[in-house]
Amino acid sequence: MHKVTGIALAAGVAFFSNAVFAEPVSVSSPDGSLKATLDSGADGLVYRVEKNGVPVIENSELGFVFRKAAPFGKGLKIAQTETTSFDDTWEQPWGERQFVRNHYNELKAVVKENGADGRAVTIVFRVYDDGLGFRYVGGDDAFGEAEIMDELTEFTFAEPATAWWIPSREHNRYEYIYQETPLADVTIAHTPITMRTKSGLYVSLHEAALLDYSGMSLLKKEGRTFEADLSPWADGAKVKLAGAFKTPWRTLQISDEATGLLDSSLILNLNEPNRLGDVSWVEPGKYVGIWWGMHLALNTWGSGPKHGATTEETKKYLDFASKYGFKGVLVEGWNEGWDGDWFNNWNLMNFTTPYPDFNFPELAEYARERGVRIIGHHETSGGVTNYENQLEDAFDLYEKMGVRQVKTGYVADAGEIAREEDGKVFQEWHDGQYMSRHHEKVLIEAAKRKISINSHEPIKDTGLRRTYPNWISREGARGMEYNAWGSPPNPPSHTAIIPFTRMLSGPMDFTPGIFDLLYEKEQPDNRVQTTLTKQLALYVVLYSPIQMAADLPHNYEARMDAFQFIRDVPTDWSESHALTGDIGKHATFARKERGGNDWYLGSVTNEEARTLTVSLDFLDEGKRYEAQIYRDGDDADWDTNPYSMVIEKKLVSASDTMKLKMAAGGGIAIRFKALAD
Repeated sequence: MHKVTGIALAAGVAFFSNAVFAEPVSVSSPDGSLKATLDSGADGLVYRVEKNGVPVIENSELGFVFRKAAPFGKGLKIAQTETTSFDDTWEQPWGERQFVRNHYNELKAVVKENGADGRAVTIVFRVYDDGLGFRYVGGDDAFGEAEIMDELTEFTFAEPATAWWIPSREHNRYEYIYQETPLADVTIAHTPITMRTKSGLYVSLHEAALLDYSGMSLLKKEGRTFEADLSPWADGAKVKLAGAFKTPWRTLQISDEATGLLDSSLILNLNEPNRLGDVSWVEPGKYVGIWWGMHLALNTWGSGPKHGATTEETKKYLDFASKYGFKGVLVEGWNEGWDGDWFNNWNLMNFTTPYPDFNFPELAEYARERGVRIIGHHETSGGVTNYENQLEDAFDLYEKMGVRQVKTGYVADAGEIAREEDGKVFQEWHDGQYMSRHHEKVLIEAAKRKISINSHEPIKDTGLRRTYPNWISREGARGMEYNAWGSPPNPPSHTAIIPFTRMLSGPMDFTPGIFDLLYEKEQPDNRVQTTLTKQLALYVVLYSPIQMAADLPHNYEARMDAFQFIRDVPTDWSESHALTGDIGKHATFARKERGGNDWYLGSVTNEEARTLTVSLDFLDEGKRYEAQIYRDGDDADWDTNPYSMVIEKKLVSASDTMKLKMAAGGGIAIRFKALAD
């Protein structure tokens, strides 16, 4: 139940239908530490943000530019306001925490052009203790049918800062190593972009609830001023409106400590509640799959003597999954379309016809008998019209075969999604409005058949898993596969950066768990730049409700002692707490299993060895635990000795502290097994 718990203005709901405000209007967070102010002046409509009275965002413009209509920005006045408070706790069907508090103060301000026939929109601010979001909302008569050519929303940062960011509008979508530079050196960046200001404040800028709109990048203007830069359609329009609209929320997560960003639920809270109803059919869990062998060039997606997705090979993976307690087996390359130049030919893929050496009905029954599900795979090669033309038949087939999860793929260079219309092919962006609409369509069609979606090469995450809980995970960053063939592979610092950047937006299917870290025979020029222990820690640090044990089965059976942690660790949690954090250096999480009493801890470091001391006060008071510790050996080093690991046990309680000793490029993974009273 959602409830309004108070009204911020003494006169009740303040709604001024025929007033023009001479003073700016403001709204503060429930604890009073953050304040957002909306102001109209000679230069147009602006907003600003303060924390504890100190500017974070200085006066920054708002508004739009249209293709065939006058701009909406100058000559605006605040005509009406309403301020309310909201405090509610809601339950996630799955997630990093079971219950989420949604506590904010809200300002709705109707801004209007001068004149009786002036256009009007509502600007909504929601201010939380850990950040804020604001958006534009327009009724049917706001702009009518229109094309937005530019969103004028600015972000003028009050202080110099160090920024962690990846470039936007580049060919490789979101799959880049993060740069650490002065904010002044950022050109155009994907969001989330995270920064530490000169005075030590942590700020992450992103967006929430990206539906039927184009994704926002952060474009440098001058000084410390940046603008919301929207991905265009092929014809140059940024957004196509057809009446009433809501933009995504423009979000700022703000914290005195880096760990405050990690614990924030702001992005999730700014999304609308579940639209799908009963989603008990969404199944968190762990999976294995026919995947890593292709990246090592041991197998092929296409047909031939090295074809990976054969009936025989799939049965081996199903047997392995059943034996060791995995819920699913991902099978890539099962369908016709992979032969030839599929990367540059968007209409090759056939989503209902298996290769002759893949007996789908037989394998579906084989999986059912063993209590395992086949995880489907739809690689579009960027041919979205081709995919949509087959979408319903493809999902019907998966439903018939007992498939409950589908990994979708959109492998194409940025700006090269293929949209066909009236016999012509247009190239669109992965994060444009066209793809925003497409992903929602896929979710809706999948939900009709009780199927969840794990999208790779996706549109970025903006918290829509709350609204569509079958959007169970996605990629959207440099994942494990870059360690097989990337030039260079992911550096040790990578997984100490993405918790503070990409993963502030939501779960990532990073595909951890590689045990053969060197694979010198298969790919001698590449390797995984971590210790073995760090691979275990990633299952706790990098949250996803579905986690892959990504390596080849025989590599796990060769190291059964370490494999035990992967078998034990859950993917669905009742609580999560960030214990330590320093962007690019280290990150530590403690998480409690949902429906049980055990806790898990994961900690990772960058290229530097380090020892952290953490309190175990997150453990349940009055309980005793057996800490099953997987740590780097004293001689471990990601470069020279990555396999050195010590597994040990000790009794602990909430009153204890623990030293987390990690090698260079290493980590530590701990299961706190609750003991019977």
